[in-house]
Amino acid sequence: MTALTRTGDRTAPAGVDTRLPWWALALPVAAFTFLLLLVTGADGAAATGGAPGMGELLQRIGQTLTL
Repeated sequence: MTALTRTGDRTAPAGVDTRLPWWALALPVAAFTFLLLLVTGADGAAATGGAPGMGELLQRIGQTLTL
């Protein structure tokens, strides 16, 4: 037994813009880049220098969430 499928034209209704604005891609890319730099640190080798880095960041997030 076969199922019938619609073969009509799948176009958007008149007046609907299906394209994304430029910032719909730029904002997530900028946010990801910012967060990646925040986690990795701008120093590059912060793990060898004795700077708290990731541990301090996790402590601050934990303190903020426990409020």
